[in-house]
Amino acid sequence: MTIGIDKIGFFTSDYYLDMVDLAAARGEDPNKYLIGIGQEQQAVIPPTQDVVTMAANAAVKILSDDDKQAIDMVIFGTETGVDNSKSAAIYVQSLLGISNTARSFEIKQACYGGTAGVQMAFDHISVHPESKVLVLAADIARYGIGTAGEVTQGDGAIAMLMSQDPQILALDNQSAFHSENIMDFWRPFYRRDAIVDGHYSTDIYIDFFNQTFNDYCAKYQRTLTDFSAMAFHLPFTKMGLKALRTVIDTDEHSQQLLKEFDYSKKYNSLVGNLYTGSLYLSLLSLLANSTMLHAGDRIGLFSYGSGAQGEFYSGTVVKAMQRQRLGHQVDQLLANRTKLSVPEYEAMYANGLPNVGGDVTFDSADDHNRFILVGRKDDQLIYQDQLA
Repeated sequence: MTIGIDKIGFFTSDYYLDMVDLAAARGEDPNKYLIGIGQEQQAVIPPTQDVVTMAANAAVKILSDDDKQAIDMVIFGTETGVDNSKSAAIYVQSLLGISNTARSFEIKQACYGGTAGVQMAFDHISVHPESKVLVLAADIARYGIGTAGEVTQGDGAIAMLMSQDPQILALDNQSAFHSENIMDFWRPFYRRDAIVDGHYSTDIYIDFFNQTFNDYCAKYQRTLTDFSAMAFHLPFTKMGLKALRTVIDTDEHSQQLLKEFDYSKKYNSLVGNLYTGSLYLSLLSLLANSTMLHAGDRIGLFSYGSGAQGEFYSGTVVKAMQRQRLGHQVDQLLANRTKLSVPEYEAMYANGLPNVGGDVTFDSADDHNRFILVGRKDDQLIYQDQLA
């Protein structure tokens, strides 16, 4: 039985900030952001969107009515949860009209949560072949105005429908993982913005990549030449490139991997960091934009979650995979966004639900997406399906 990603959808906010504008406002050389970090644009989230609405907006694009009835598990990987008890998955299950017989729950381990969901879905389907599992990975990356991490902010959601006989990527059921208690990045309960030691986190990321990649190769008797491409967790695109450069050489195959990496970073460079969804946006970017991948080609995937958990696993491109269809949804979404000035971005960044209690109602007139966050009443989040 073949198990993997059957459908994949993406959503991000309707607004973005240009990194050249941010560099000018912060007194930095634009190339520090464009080349040194590898980011061109950054998604900026309005108060009417959060991880629940973004995940629902991503998933509704790919799910048929039959899918919604066949799904028996909804797994939501996020580190931007909306409640300390109730999972974001329950909200999405309700908004989408997924069968009430489905298990729905949330996974947290920094940026690794989406991969944990993928692996759990694989195991579930291997035991229950007729099952379909919806894996959601959505986050809002925040470091604060004027901080060193400001250039690596962003937001977005990935929705993946996993099943047997997938139409996009068949997973090999081969992986290697490594975990340690490391303080490279964390977000205390009392903070909306993350705390990060950027240089230390990059070093740990590269160390974990080498550890898991080498363990994977030893475990399954594979070498670099077994991979036609690699997709990385990309909090910023230069991070993945630094890791890839530690295992490649100057030979022809290494040059091919570098070209494929350019395809895999395209969307991430225009959206920024979406934590749990970053690896899977990179995978989507690779599949949608590469002109060299063919059915049966193996892709390596490196997932990393600070704190820290790393995993390297692999899958092969399915014959039915339709590159243009995958790319169209993302290209159209990104092309229709509104560019913000730096003051507009700063004002939107400061908006949103306050950490203290109280009723809040947002002005949703400018948010035309299907699912929105209306506000909060009696300590309950109020979501709305604008087509209902």
